Amino acid sequence: MVWVYSIITFLPWYLISGTSAKQARAKRVKARSVSGNPAGPYRAMHSQNQLVSQLYVAMDTLDKVFAYAVQRFPHRDCLGTRELLSEEDEVQHNGKIFKKVILGEYNWLSFEETFQLAQTFGSGLAALGQRPHHNIAIICETRAEWIITAQACFMYNFPLVTVYATLGGPAIAHGLNETRVTHIITSKDLFQSRLMVSILGEVPRLQHIIVVDSKPSSWSGLPHGIQVHNMASVQELGAMKKPLFFQRPQPLSSDIAVIMYTSGSTDIPKGVKISHSNLVAAVSGMAERIPGLDENDTYIGYLPLAHVLELSAELVCVSHGCRIGYSSPQTLSDQSTKIKKGSKGDTSVLKPTLMAAVPEIMDRIYKTVMRRVEEMSRVQRTLFVLAYNYKMEQISKGYSTPLCDRLVFRKVRSLLGGNTRVLLSGGAPLSPATQRFMNICFCCPVGQGYGLTETCGAATISEVYDYSTGHVGAPLVCSEIMLKDWEEGGYYSTDKPHPRGEILIGGPNVTLGYCDNEMTNKEDFFVDKKGQRWFCTGDIGEFQPDGCLKIIDRKKDLVKLQAGEYVSLGKVEAVLKNCSLIDNICAYAKSDQSYVIGFVVPNQKQLLSLAEQRCVRGSWEEICNHPDMEREVIRIITEAAVTAKLERFEIPKKICLSSEPWTPETGLVTDAFKLKRKELKTHYQADIERMYGGK
Repeated sequence: MVWVYSIITFLPWYLISGTSAKQARAKRVKARSVSGNPAGPYRAMHSQNQLVSQLYVAMDTLDKVFAYAVQRFPHRDCLGTRELLSEEDEVQHNGKIFKKVILGEYNWLSFEETFQLAQTFGSGLAALGQRPHHNIAIICETRAEWIITAQACFMYNFPLVTVYATLGGPAIAHGLNETRVTHIITSKDLFQSRLMVSILGEVPRLQHIIVVDSKPSSWSGLPHGIQVHNMASVQELGAMKKPLFFQRPQPLSSDIAVIMYTSGSTDIPKGVKISHSNLVAAVSGMAERIPGLDENDTYIGYLPLAHVLELSAELVCVSHGCRIGYSSPQTLSDQSTKIKKGSKGDTSVLKPTLMAAVPEIMDRIYKTVMRRVEEMSRVQRTLFVLAYNYKMEQISKGYSTPLCDRLVFRKVRSLLGGNTRVLLSGGAPLSPATQRFMNICFCCPVGQGYGLTETCGAATISEVYDYSTGHVGAPLVCSEIMLKDWEEGGYYSTDKPHPRGEILIGGPNVTLGYCDNEMTNKEDFFVDKKGQRWFCTGDIGEFQPDGCLKIIDRKKDLVKLQAGEYVSLGKVEAVLKNCSLIDNICAYAKSDQSYVIGFVVPNQKQLLSLAEQRCVRGSWEEICNHPDMEREVIRIITEAAVTAKLERFEIPKKICLSSEPWTPETGLVTDAFKLKRKELKTHYQADIERMYGGK
C-alpha cells in the first residue's frame, strides 16, 4: 500500500514542491574555517568576510530597533494576554487542591500602544528617582508587562537586572546587592511569596518596588524607607512628566542594556553584563535562521524571560513585527495542569506559528504522545507506527509527506495549535529521538540551537531545511567558533575524521563579562589581536564536514573513574532520558570509585504498572524506596543503555528512585530545567554513601 501510494504521488509532488532545491540547500556546506586550519575559526558561508552586527542600518541600540518596528507596524498586534474568566479549586484523589482556570480570548496591545506604555513607564521611573546607567531589577513572570518594562529601560538607558524568581532568597539578594539596585519591578504573587518573605530586609539600598498588577499599593510590614507602587500609577506619573522622554540621554551601543544572572546550575549565579550592541547582534544572527519571518507570524511566550533564550527570541519577534501571545507551562495546552477540563489551553486559542522550548518540555510532549499511542487499539497503533516509519524514511531523504501529515499527524500537531511552522530548541542538548519525533509528529522543522548567556544565547542554530539530527547547526552570521585542544580529555583539532576540542565563541554577540568578578573574567573571556572578544565555553564540540557543530562533551561533566576511564555524565543522562520509565535522571560518579550511580525521577504511571506486575504494594514513596523496584529499574535502564551502545563503565550500577519530581521550586533544577549538580549531590548525600557502600 505504501509502495503504491509513493509511486502515484511522487512525481507530481516532487515537481510542484521544489524538493530538489530544498535537498540541495540541506546538504550544502553551511560553514567552513576561514583560516583553513581545522581548529578554525569557522564562520557561516554568508559571513566569511565579515560578521553581522546589526539588523538594520544605523539601528545599533535596542530602543532604535523597537522605534523602527513601531514606525513600520504601528497598528499591528504586538503583545497579547488572555482574559481570566474564572478560577476555582479542584480537589484531587489524593486530597491535594489544584487551582484550575477558565481563560477567554487574547486581548492585544498594538505596537504603538506598547511604545506609549513603555515611554510613560520609563518617564515615571525617572520621576521616582531612577537614573541612567543606574541598575534596576525585574523579578517577574513572563508576561506583557515584562517586555514593556524592558523597552522602557532600553529607552531611558536603565540597565535591567534580570534574576530568576526560583533562585532562593540568598541568591536573589546577592544579585540585587551586587548590582546596587534601588528600584525593583515585580508581580503581586512574587512580591508576597518571595520578596516579602526573605529578601527585602537583606537589600539595604532598596527604595521603590513597582508591582505590575493593577492592585492597591497599600502594603503592611515593609522595612522602613521602602515605597510600593503599582505600574499604572507610575505610568500616570510618567504621562504628567512626558518632557522627560525628550530630555533623556539616548543609550550608546556600548552601554549595558541587561545584567542577566545565570541560572546557577554549577555555582552561585553570576551577573552577565550585556550591551545593546551584543543583543542587537544576537537578534540579527538568530533572525537570519528563520526564513519568512514577518508581521504575519505569531510567537507564544512562556519560558522565563530571565533566560537569554526567551528574551532573545522575543526581541527577534518584536523587531520583525511578529505578535507575541503570553502563556505559562501550566496553561500551555488543553491538558496543562491549570486548565480546567473541557476548556482550551493557550496554544489552541493562539495557534502560534513560532515557538521556543527547552528539551525537558519537548521530552514531556514526546513521552505523553507515545503513552497515548500505547493506549490505542491494535489497528490504530499499527497505522500510526506505519505512518511514522514511512515519514521518517521520507524525511531522511529530504522529502515531505503532506497527505500523511493531514490524515495521521493532524491531531498530534493540534496539541500546539496546528499552525506551528518552526520550533526552536535550546538551553540543553536535545536527544536525536525527541528531535526526530517532533519533526515527524508536529510536521515542522525543529531548529536546535546552541548558545550561552555569555553569548546572548546566540552561537549556532540548525537550518530549517536540514532535517538531520545530532548536531546544533552552523555558526550564526554574528559569531564564529574555534576549537581549542583539551589534552586531559583527549580532544584535539587534528583528530580524525572530525576536528574536536573546547568550543570558543567570538563575535559582537560576546558579552562584556561578569559583574565584580575579574578573576573569572580573565579565565573565561579574552580579546584577540583584532580586538574581538571571545568566550571559552567549557563545552567540547566537533565540526562535521558540512560545517555543523556537534556537542560531544563538557569539561565539568567529565569524571575520571578509579580505573582511568572517562565518563561524560551528560552523555549518560541524554541517552537514558529516552527511556519511557524515566522522567528525569542525574548521573553521578566519584573519581575514587569504579562505577557510575544515578538519581532517577521515575514516570509515575509506568512505575506503578511495573510495581503491579511485580506485586509490590504501598504508597508512592514506599514503592520508590522498595529494593525490588530499584533492581527492576536498573535492569530496564541497563537494557536501554546497551541498546544505545553505552560503554559498560558508563552504565549506572546503582540508582535511587525519587518520589518527588525535580522542579525549579525544589531548587534541584534551574528554570530551564538544567540539573543543579551541586544541590542534587547535597540533597542525595545519604543515598550516595549508601550506593557506594557507606563509610
